Amino acid sequence: MNFNEPRTAAAALLKYPRLNASFGGDHLVLHRRVNLGLAVDLNFEGLMVPVLKDASEMKLPQLARTAHDLASRARAGKLRPDDMTECTYTISNNGAFGTLLTAPIITPPQVAVLSTDAVRKRAVVIEGAQGDTVAVRPVGMLAQSFDHRAVDGAYSAAFLNEVKTLLETRDWQQELRP
Repeated sequence: MNFNEPRTAAAALLKYPRLNASFGGDHLVLHRRVNLGLAVDLNFEGLMVPVLKDASEMKLPQLARTAHDLASRARAGKLRPDDMTECTYTISNNGAFGTLLTAPIITPPQVAVLSTDAVRKRAVVIEGAQGDTVAVRPVGMLAQSFDHRAVDGAYSAAFLNEVKTLLETRDWQQELRP
């Protein structure tokens, strides 16, 4: 998993809180904490979804270390019960298998799940002051399944655009500094 994705998703969820939510009966509960579930493949023996608690409060190096630790312990069968609780939003990284576009299933009572698919080099148009140019850039797909009772397509699309913008514009070298 590219650890920029959980970092940007956590930041975007603060701006779009109706996706960092769950249903409590018939009403929507907005969560203050951003607790990201990370879908971890267990070598085709199913998935585990350990939770990065308070992900929006973590700097990128801490987030990467914690996510790596959770995924490693999940694959080794060494998760603690608390590692699997309090998830408010899930990220699934099917791109490791080279997928183009996937549609993950929401885990109730959550209201949304993000899928990140393969990043591949593609020719893209770069708009600039001197006109358009074509350049080769890494391009990936983001998809989100969401419960229409919580948000509509415009809200979901605005969230995805925020994640995209953060991925493309954030100074990741600066984020890596302690």
